[in-house]
Amino acid sequence: MPRPAPARRLPGLLLLLWPLLLLLPLAAPDPVARPGFRRLGTRGPEGSPGRRPSSVAPDGAPASGASEPGRASGAGVCKSRPLDLVFLIDSSRSVRPLEFTKVKTFVSRIIDTLDIGPADTRVAVVNYASTVKIEFQLQAYTDKQSLKQAVGRITPLSTGTMSGLAIQTAMDEVFTAEAGARGPSSNIPKVAIIVTDGRPQDQVNEVAARARASGIELYAVGVDRADMQSLKMMASEPLEEHVFYVETYGVIEKLSSRFQETFCALDKCALNIHGCEHICVNDRSGSYHCECYEGYTLNEDRKTCSAQDKCALGTHGCQHICVNDRTGSYHCECYDGYTLNADKKTCSVRDKCALGSHGCQHICVSDGAASYHCDCYPGYTLNEDKKTCSAIEEARRLVSTEDVCGCEATLAFQEKVSSSLQRLNTKLDGILEKLQVNEYGQIHR
Repeated sequence: MPRPAPARRLPGLLLLLWPLLLLLPLAAPDPVARPGFRRLGTRGPEGSPGRRPSSVAPDGAPASGASEPGRASGAGVCKSRPLDLVFLIDSSRSVRPLEFTKVKTFVSRIIDTLDIGPADTRVAVVNYASTVKIEFQLQAYTDKQSLKQAVGRITPLSTGTMSGLAIQTAMDEVFTAEAGARGPSSNIPKVAIIVTDGRPQDQVNEVAARARASGIELYAVGVDRADMQSLKMMASEPLEEHVFYVETYGVIEKLSSRFQETFCALDKCALNIHGCEHICVNDRSGSYHCECYEGYTLNEDRKTCSAQDKCALGTHGCQHICVNDRTGSYHCECYDGYTLNADKKTCSVRDKCALGSHGCQHICVSDGAASYHCDCYPGYTLNEDKKTCSAIEEARRLVSTEDVCGCEATLAFQEKVSSSLQRLNTKLDGILEKLQVNEYGQIHR
């Protein structure tokens, strides 16, 4: 026998489920359907809770709002700013234990998005109901793990919702130098995030105004039955950036990504919009500054760089010549005739001829590292001074002249001697002749 179609069973199923349907609450009118706050947890146009349109254009390029300040623009582009951050969490009786656990998860997830440390973000938690308890101060934990463990140990206080008292306590006892808050000169923002699901039972308006006037930036997160007017009274301006609402604690964790974007400091260096010629350096304040490579100095425009004239600084140590390089460094050189030593600073004589102080009229010939001799061009001969040169024909002429002069003198001397000898011979002949005559006369006498 064929089985009946499922549609025929529907009336029977409705009869069984009808008592359960009667127990479901009717949809309440939207308590926050007006501008001035952010809302998560509703079904968006794309059919998923709290989902926002993609920041990527259809062609794959970033949408026009993807790089707006305060929005995460991708890995390496957004870095959390240093903050003094205080969470004020409502643990009144209306917050069930499981819901309070969701709040603690929300706090831990925001901590995960921050750079935690003494020089980065410091976190404190104030737990409040009809009384206020400071769970831990700003200086208590300096790393994420211990901080999240401390959050996990927080337990509810139960009765009442004294939001104003919680803000006053944070202002008087947490945002102080003694509790670990940093002073005005540090330029580190003081931020408080207050989470509540009810209406404050004290005068929160005036207390929140004093807190804002003291420099504390207040974010108000409302859940479920939270009074929207009270959230607006607590939060800083503009309200659309400081008031958040979720319908249940089950989706409060989704707000952590919103706060990540809110506390994001755009990495302008990574976005390549800095204009630095050499190096871009991110500052803790979310801004940046330019620096130069070694050997360069930053120009007055604080963007471009110029090579340092290290030679002009007089600290180069070169014995002879300092030469600036294009890289912003320098090297040493030596004068002509010298060579650079192994220390690349001092110089030694290489060629005295090259020094130009040798005095040779024609050619200087090196005989080693420290000596030399002079030589002459072809057709010339070196003079006795061993420096100057004379043409060879001129030398010959001088020698010939000297020889002629010498011959004439010799001939004159020889002629003079010959004449004297001739006269002497004539006298000797006369004397001999007289002697012969006398001798002959005596003989023949």
